Amino acid sequence: MAEEQKQELKYFVRVSNTDLDGNKSIGQALIKIKGVSFMFSNAVLNAAAIEKTKKAGYLSDEEASKIDEIIKEPSKFGISSWLFNRKKDPEDGSDKHLTGTSLNFTHDNDIKMMKKMKSYKGVRHILGLPVRGQRTKSNFRKNKGKVLGVKRKEGAKTGGKT
Repeated sequence: MAEEQKQELKYFVRVSNTDLDGNKSIGQALIKIKGVSFMFSNAVLNAAAIEKTKKAGYLSDEEASKIDEIIKEPSKFGISSWLFNRKKDPEDGSDKHLTGTSLNFTHDNDIKMMKKMKSYKGVRHILGLPVRGQRTKSNFRKNKGKVLGVKRKEGAKTGGKT
C-alpha cells in the first residue's frame, strides 16, 4: 500500500485503445472496453497476476502493456477458449476474442453476409423485424411511426367554460 501512495494517480489509463477511469478498480475499469466482460476481465487480471481491487490509476506502464497484450492474444496466456466472443470463426475456423472496432466491423460483416445469402435471420434484418423469435404483436413498433392520440374537431366544445 505504501508504494501506491507514493506513486501518483493517473486519471486516465490507455488500454486497448480505450481510456479507462483511473479512480475505479482495474477489474471494473476493464469492463468499459467493448468486448470485455466481467469474466474475461477477471481471467485477464489472473493471467497478468494483478489484483482486481487495485485502482486503474496506479497501474505501471509495464502492467498496462501486459494487460493490453493479454487482451489481444488471450490464448497465448492460457485463457480458456470458452471465454472468447468468437468461437469457430467461419473464415478460418479458429477461436478468437475481438475487441473495439474489430468487434463492430466483424458484427456488421456477419449481418451483411446473412442478408446476402438471404438466410432467415438475414431476411428478418432486412425487414427490420425481430431476429430471435420474439413476438411482434405488441412490441418492436418503435420504427413504425409515432402513435397519434385522438384529435378533436376545431369547433367542438372542450368541456369547460368558454
